[in-house]
Amino acid sequence: MSLVHAAHGRGEASAVDAPEKPGGRRSPRRVIGAYAALAKPRVIELLLVTTIPAMFLAGREIPNPWLVLATLLGGTMAAGSANALNCVIDADIDKVMNRTKRRPLVKDSVPRRNALVFGLVLGVASFAVLFFTVNLLSAILAIATILFYIFVYTLGLKRRTPQNVVWGGAAGCMPVVIGWAAVSGTVEWPAFVMFGVIFFWTPPHTWALAMKYRDDYERAGVPMLPVVATPQHVAKQIVIYSWVMVAWTLMLAPATSWLYASFAALAGAWFLFYAHRLRAAVNRGVETKPMALFHRSNTYLMIVFCALAVDSAIGLPALGLPF
Repeated sequence: MSLVHAAHGRGEASAVDAPEKPGGRRSPRRVIGAYAALAKPRVIELLLVTTIPAMFLAGREIPNPWLVLATLLGGTMAAGSANALNCVIDADIDKVMNRTKRRPLVKDSVPRRNALVFGLVLGVASFAVLFFTVNLLSAILAIATILFYIFVYTLGLKRRTPQNVVWGGAAGCMPVVIGWAAVSGTVEWPAFVMFGVIFFWTPPHTWALAMKYRDDYERAGVPMLPVVATPQHVAKQIVIYSWVMVAWTLMLAPATSWLYASFAALAGAWFLFYAHRLRAAVNRGVETKPMALFHRSNTYLMIVFCALAVDSAIGLPALGLPF
């Protein structure tokens, strides 16, 4: 669901590819592995990296562990629901993309109807868990995120416009808002700033991946920016969004201390260096390694949000607004 293509550069669940037992019967491990793969657990890993720090920042302290656990459980179910439903909708294009050809519906490891029911049940369960153990606002936000990801991104934007991950990526920004709402029962400006950090992070992250798998997307008929634009234009857009992303992270400085601000600035400079290096290589026409930037984008996001969590846990005085 979230961070739209966050873990696509890595392998799928290995349990799905394990040898079948003689006679065609599948072991419980294979069945569980197939359904787990539908939920795309490696995408969910990055959701947790952003949700927990948001909960820390909301109270400027270490939140109640049970509240964190309940929020992560409900959020994981919501993300799994959206990811499973996405697999159902995109089964046709997953079949023609090398990167996704091992997914359960492509391999017939899970019947399409079962996958649909699985996704819907997870969505209902996510609402119930968040409503009964956290609060109504977080439950509503989780369901809104699922609906946005399915109807706006997957059905509306993904196959129609190269801006798909720009606007559709908003679904991947919602875990920080849900985390904030879980602690405070409301949504305040720092939550929207964290939303913006991930919003501007998503295009460089995903376009770097799409540069590597351009032929996959073209074969599937998905108009990712690297499919419809020159490499020079894509690299330029990556640099522009990277600068906006780094500047956006610094907008959290008034709600944090010098510790977060320092890490955000240093990590931002580090990422910008590699974004510019990618663009320079593209402009010179030499061999590029866009996946290196893709993986560094994951590291960058973890650094920024881990710094946010540590800063909040320590409880250093916030810098505040300069006026």
